[in-house]
Amino acid sequence: MNFIQVIFLITAAALLVYLFFVLMKGEEL
Repeated sequence: MNFIQVIFLITAAALLVYLFFVLMKGEEL
Protein backbone atom coordinates (compact mmCIF):
# COMPACT_ATOMS: atom_id res chain seq x y z
CA MET A 1 0.00 0.00 0.00
CA ASN A 2 1.14 3.53 -0.59
CA PHE A 3 1.31 6.40 1.89
CA ILE A 4 -2.08 7.89 0.96
CA GLN A 5 -3.84 4.55 1.43
CA VAL A 6 -2.27 4.13 4.88
CA ILE A 7 -3.41 7.62 5.94
CA PHE A 8 -6.91 6.94 4.62
CA LEU A 9 -7.19 3.66 6.52
CA ILE A 10 -5.97 5.23 9.77
CA THR A 11 -8.42 8.12 9.39
CA ALA A 12 -11.32 5.80 8.59
CA ALA A 13 -10.51 3.59 11.58
CA ALA A 14 -10.30 6.62 13.89
CA LEU A 15 -13.68 7.90 12.68
CA LEU A 16 -15.29 4.50 13.23
CA VAL A 17 -13.94 4.32 16.78
CA TYR A 18 -15.08 7.91 17.46
CA LEU A 19 -18.59 7.23 16.16
CA PHE A 20 -18.73 4.01 18.20
CA PHE A 21 -17.99 5.84 21.45
CA VAL A 22 -20.44 8.63 20.61
CA LEU A 23 -23.21 6.08 20.03
CA MET A 24 -22.33 4.18 23.20
CA LYS A 25 -22.48 7.37 25.28
CA GLY A 26 -25.62 8.55 23.49
CA GLU A 27 -24.09 11.95 22.93
CA GLU A 28 -24.44 14.03 19.80
CA LEU A 29 -21.49 16.31 19.23
